Amino acid sequence: MHERSSVGELAEQLRRELDCYSPGGKLPSSRALVERFRVSPVTVSRALAQLSAEGLVVTRPGAGAFRARPHAVAEPAGDTSWQEVALSADGVAELVPRTVDASGVTVSLTTPPPGVLEFNGGYPHPSLQPERAMAAALARAGRRPGAWGRPPLDGLPELREWFARGIGGAVTAAEVLIAAGGQAALATALRALAPPGAPVLVESPTYPGMLALARAAGLRPVPVPVDPDGVRPDLLADAFRATGARVFVCQPLFQNPTGAVLAPDRRAEVLRIARAAGAFVIEDDFVRRLVHADSGPLPRTLAADDPDGVVVHVGSLTKATSPSFRVAALAARGPVLERLRAIQVVDSFFVPRPLQEAALELVGSPAWPRHLRALSAELKTRRTTMATELALHLPELALPHIPSGGYHLWLRLPDGAGGASQAFGSGGESALTAAALRNGVALTPGRPYFSAEPPAGHLRLSFAAVAGVGEITEGIRRLRVACDEAL
Repeated sequence: MHERSSVGELAEQLRRELDCYSPGGKLPSSRALVERFRVSPVTVSRALAQLSAEGLVVTRPGAGAFRARPHAVAEPAGDTSWQEVALSADGVAELVPRTVDASGVTVSLTTPPPGVLEFNGGYPHPSLQPERAMAAALARAGRRPGAWGRPPLDGLPELREWFARGIGGAVTAAEVLIAAGGQAALATALRALAPPGAPVLVESPTYPGMLALARAAGLRPVPVPVDPDGVRPDLLADAFRATGARVFVCQPLFQNPTGAVLAPDRRAEVLRIARAAGAFVIEDDFVRRLVHADSGPLPRTLAADDPDGVVVHVGSLTKATSPSFRVAALAARGPVLERLRAIQVVDSFFVPRPLQEAALELVGSPAWPRHLRALSAELKTRRTTMATELALHLPELALPHIPSGGYHLWLRLPDGAGGASQAFGSGGESALTAAALRNGVALTPGRPYFSAEPPAGHLRLSFAAVAGVGEITEGIRRLRVACDEAL
């Protein structure tokens, strides 16, 4: 039997036999399946990976394959009729120039010169990336029947189903579009939800790439302050009333740059406020898979608790894999989904099928949960090392919050109240960033994270983009020297 066709046939046979096993029940061993169906171990592994990607089977390294437990009963459908008003009631607004300032993005994408430690990186170091697993997945994907053909415009159904399960709640594969990375998905969402010249509410501080996207679309970012518990609902309600905005962009989990997690009592309040304003919430769930080993259970996505289509959800595989593994999901409920789909098709047609097939191979393989566990443990170690070194050697740089997820720390510079600390006034970030670069460490200044005047000077330090804890320790030593120079 041809290897490619036998994978699909074996998967279908196992799919038909799943009812013979109770939920959580163990399937026959790979060796038994090889002997029974007279196929190779590779065929058995790929067939089980396909069932795993469909959510029918759970594989546990060293233990075998088990029938997955059934999903919870679908939640009742909500009322999305309000979107007809929200999508068509665009008021006349003063047009905003569509200027594009990519400096806040390129600072985390540009490779520093040789010898410079990368505390400004926006992606995990190659040593934290599942390079072997991705290479194997890409090789297997390239041999799949039809892998180089045109994919469905919305994305491969199995991949959409995998993302839908990760989002949770009543979200289904039919409400998911596969996008070419989180940045592209955010761009599509902003264009779909707000006309040029309109205000868009953003967290303050927030991700510079999102601010650049908003301004490039001719939108006016309006800041809503974030505290250690996430965005402040009282100020969010004030901002909706004052601006008439119909969109709020939110990172409720390990917010960039503060690391804040939206508090449980604020989650429903944020959705209620947006719903009352006839507005959408774009949920940028960008680092859910970069949780640290000492984190407790993660909260559900906002989309999982939203039956009425208020939330447009963006999630991506990129941060947990590689900058070049640009596969993301854009999920929405109601009439807005068709608008999102239309914009994405016009902009990019579709995400290349080999990359989608590789994503399916990767997340359905035993290597995927192993990678996430190793990444979680290493991120915790690096975060703890950086926080400890900062406290020991740079106590004047305030660290108000130590996150349990993500890949960076957010520091506040001393107030410019005269004396030596005056160096950290309006030009303090620039002076310290330049001094750090002279001493061989690249930093990310805080100013690009604010859409209006910042309350103080800040720095964002990445602990994921360097080679290991040794470089973190050396980088903090260099930063100490830079601070002495800047002071």
